[in-house]
Amino acid sequence: MIKQLFLAGLFIGFGNLLWGQKVIIDKIAATVGSEIVLLSEVEERIAQMASQGQPIEEDARCYILEQLLAGKLMVNQARLDSILVEDSEVQVQLDARIERILSYMNGSTEQFEAFYGQTVSEVRGQFRQDLKEQLLMDKMRGQIMENVKVTPSEVKGFYNQIPTDSLPYFNAEVEIGEIVAIPSVSLKEKERIKAQMLEFRQQIIDSTATFEALAERYSDDGSARLGGDLGWSTRGKFVPDFEAAAYKLKIGEVSDPVESQFGFHLIQLTGRRGNSINVRHILIKPDISNADLKITENYLDSIRQLIVKDSVEFSEYVKRFSDEDQQSYNNDGRMVNPVTGNTFFEVGDLNPDIFFAIDTLELGGISKPFEFRGPTGEIYYRLVQLQSRTSPHTANLKEDYSKILTASIESKRNEFINNWIEDRIGRTFVQVESRYGTCPNLVKWQTDGTIIKP
Repeated sequence: MIKQLFLAGLFIGFGNLLWGQKVIIDKIAATVGSEIVLLSEVEERIAQMASQGQPIEEDARCYILEQLLAGKLMVNQARLDSILVEDSEVQVQLDARIERILSYMNGSTEQFEAFYGQTVSEVRGQFRQDLKEQLLMDKMRGQIMENVKVTPSEVKGFYNQIPTDSLPYFNAEVEIGEIVAIPSVSLKEKERIKAQMLEFRQQIIDSTATFEALAERYSDDGSARLGGDLGWSTRGKFVPDFEAAAYKLKIGEVSDPVESQFGFHLIQLTGRRGNSINVRHILIKPDISNADLKITENYLDSIRQLIVKDSVEFSEYVKRFSDEDQQSYNNDGRMVNPVTGNTFFEVGDLNPDIFFAIDTLELGGISKPFEFRGPTGEIYYRLVQLQSRTSPHTANLKEDYSKILTASIESKRNEFINNWIEDRIGRTFVQVESRYGTCPNLVKWQTDGTIIKP
C-alpha cells in the first residue's frame, strides 16, 4: 500500500518497473495534516495494476490518491491520539518481511542487493518508516471500528433493503466437521532412525563424510539437492522442536537427532547474523507400516462408535481426540473453505473422498474413517460429520443468516469508516497538488481551498 511495503510484498515480476519510479520520489501529491503523499506512491499503484494486467481507467489516479489520502488521514489522527507502535512490533514484522524476500532469493544477500541496488541494512531503513505507518494505520482503523456491531434486526434490515433481483444465488452447499488422527510411528522404527542419524553425526565429526554429501544422499526433502541448506531464517519460521535445537547450536556444531512432526532431523548451524541463523539439515521420514495405519483406522472407528452411541456434542470429541495442529481443531471441528474463508463448501468443489463420504449421510451423520494426505504427503485419517446441507437457492435469512450477518457487518464497518473520514476531513488541513484538481472525488479533500502547484 505504501511504497516499500508494496515492494516487499509484491516485488516479484515487476520490481524493476517500480524502482524506476524513483525519479519522482521528491514530488508531493498531497498533504494531510503532518503527513504527505508522494507522486511515486500513486505511480507505483498504477505500475502494480499494469503488472497484473488490469485496465488503467482515465480516473484511476484520482481514486488511488483518495485511497492514499484516507490512509494518511488515519496515520495523522493516530499520531494526534498518541497511538503508539513499539519498536519491537516494527522489528518483528520488518525481520519477517526481509527474511521472506531473502527466502525467495535462496538466502542470497548478493542477489538481494543487486535487485534493490542497496544493502540489506539500507533497505531495512527504508522499509522501517513505512511499516511503522502501516501499523499505525491498522491500529487507528481497529480503534475506529472496535465497537461496530450489528443486531439481529439490523441484519434483517440489511437483507430487506437488497432488491429481490439482486439477491445472490447459492449453489448446493454443505458444512462439514472432522476429527483427524495421525498414525504413530512404532518405537522400533524410531530407534532405527535415531541409530542411523547418530552414525551420520559421528561420520561428520570424524570427517569421514561431509554433512552436504550425506544430506544429498539420504535427506527426504527438497533441500537434499542443496546439501540440506535451508537458507537464512529468523525465529518463527521452523516448527518449535526444530527451532529450539537449531538456536542452541554453535556455528559448525551438529545436533543430536531431533524429532518433529515431519520426521527426524540432524541439524548443523552454518551461520548466525543477529537473530537470523543459517542451518542445514538431514530429514529422515519414518516408514509407517500397514499395521500402524490399521491401528489408527481402528482407533478412529472406535471414536465413531462412541459418537453414534453418545449424545455428547461432536465438538467435545474434537477437543478430546482430534489432532491439535489441524485448522478445524480450534473451530469446533468445522472445516474451513480455503477459498472463501468461511465454513461452507459448494458440493462440486469438495475433495472427492469427502464428497463420497458424506453423499449418503443424513444430517448429523458420521462417516467411517478414511485416509487422506497431509500437507507434506503423509497419510492421515479422518472421519467427517455432515453438519448442514442446503439445496441450490436464492439467499434467504433462514439458510444464509451467517453469510448475511458477515455482509451486514462489513457494510456497517464501511459506512462507519466513511463517516469517520468525512468528519476528520473537515478538521484536518489538506492540500492536493494541482494535477488532481479536476478529480471530482477529491473535491471534498480540498478543505482549505488551496491546491499545491507542481
